[in-house]
Amino acid sequence: HLDDVAYIEEWEARLERTRKRLDNLGDVNLTAVDEYLELQARHEELMDQRQDLEASVSEIRSALARINRTCRERFRAAFDEVNGHFGALYERLSMGGKARLVLTDEEDLLETGVDIVAQPPGKRLRNLTLLSGGEKAIVAIAVVFALFRVRPSPFCILDEVDAPLDEGNGARFNDLLRDMVRESQFIVITHNKKTIECADTLYGVT
Repeated sequence: HLDDVAYIEEWEARLERTRKRLDNLGDVNLTAVDEYLELQARHEELMDQRQDLEASVSEIRSALARINRTCRERFRAAFDEVNGHFGALYERLSMGGKARLVLTDEEDLLETGVDIVAQPPGKRLRNLTLLSGGEKAIVAIAVVFALFRVRPSPFCILDEVDAPLDEGNGARFNDLLRDMVRESQFIVITHNKKTIECADTLYGVT
């Protein structure tokens, strides 16, 4: 092959290309192995930290899922209990009316709203905006007292809640108020003589 000029030229061209590739590599980095080992150790450290973070995220998500589940269960139980008391109290205050609480989104208890549906005695089921002032007051009183039946607080302030009530509804409100004072102390701001008569202590302001 040494007599074959084309063969020799081909190998010279290969040799030249190889030399250029070696030149392009630049100087040999004698610390490359040490740098690699350092980077490898750093990489392993970061991977361990990543695994710790992923484990923490997983634990937090699991805890949030448990909290959300507990919140949904407690909200559902509290809602059902309040709804039961609300219906009974409204029927008592309105002398036979029907009322209930309705969830706006049964599928998402953490984001749902609550609607109030009321049907005064002898009337069709109506939106709250169509009720009279006295009828709205009865609904509001029933909701407040239903909440107190489920989770009573030490005291409650009622400001002129009986003002829109006629004599019959006012009397039923006072009867219910007498029952509720066994669980909480009520401070009632009122001009209604019947409500004043059922109070244990009076404070007059002029």
